[in-house]
Amino acid sequence: MDGVLIDVSGSYRDTVRQTTKLFFSPAQSAELLPDPLFDLSDLAGVKQSGGLNNDWDLTCLVIALLFSLVDQNRLSKNLDPWARYRKTLRRCDVTPMAEFLKSTHSPLMTLLEQKGKPEDQFIASLYVGDVGSGNIIKQIFQEIYLGEALFASTYSLAPKVYRGEGYILREKVLIDRSIVEDLSKENILAIATGRPKAEADYPLEKFNLKGYFSLIYSLDDCIREEKKIFKKEGKKVFLSKPNPFMLDAIAGTLGETFDGYYYVGDMPDDMLAAKRSRTGFKGIGMLLSAPDKAKLKEQLTLAGADCIIEDFKALKKIFEAR
Repeated sequence: MDGVLIDVSGSYRDTVRQTTKLFFSPAQSAELLPDPLFDLSDLAGVKQSGGLNNDWDLTCLVIALLFSLVDQNRLSKNLDPWARYRKTLRRCDVTPMAEFLKSTHSPLMTLLEQKGKPEDQFIASLYVGDVGSGNIIKQIFQEIYLGEALFASTYSLAPKVYRGEGYILREKVLIDRSIVEDLSKENILAIATGRPKAEADYPLEKFNLKGYFSLIYSLDDCIREEKKIFKKEGKKVFLSKPNPFMLDAIAGTLGETFDGYYYVGDMPDDMLAAKRSRTGFKGIGMLLSAPDKAKLKEQLTLAGADCIIEDFKALKKIFEAR
């Protein structure tokens, strides 16, 4: 969905950036941080590194990478997550981080190459549970992405740090509605997305696209099945991409035999999910919204894409040539 049907550069991606900046705002010298904090093209490189189930995970990783640059004084041991977060950040000085961000080309990718994916105990403690139950990072993200009114109606909570307009309103459609209509005449269309169901439905309804898709599998379906497996087998599994769970579930739910199964995605994890599917999905890499098309093409190829395209006209030609 994201990067294929919907342009999320001004919504989810910028929400990652703004969440990161807001997270560090209580710290000493926060006024020295650049605005914008980093380029979205730099963030895209981290996203394309794979192994991130969603943009909450991406945000947590970005914060952990940048926190490794912070002059840290004594960490607060307060049991309340919000108090622990605020007291700790007030004791931290972000001057070194500000200097690094201003002086380094592609600072996020530089840190990722230097440090890998760090596991900071303090940052991890603020990314546990859900909105309203101690997950500070996810809550800041959701407040920014949804905006005050939609956040309050979704979670029955008043926002704590952001009361502006939701970045979800910035989303744009990438595909012409007439192309979706044409594709739906000869094909069964479905969506497998890492978004929660409500956040997947919102743009589909806004842009009048939902009726063209027979099924929508989302993060909610993955979590539901994960809980079922844990209850039955006592085993903790993660069914978000690159796990092929959603793709195989879609094929199984349709209950028909087709002459081909295709998954169009813009991330390496999408191609890995297609390659690992029991149903034999072919992975089609989409470059339409990539800030660095050459780099993404290389990564999609390494992840096993069967073909790579730059627009939906090319997608139509693939289906017409079958």
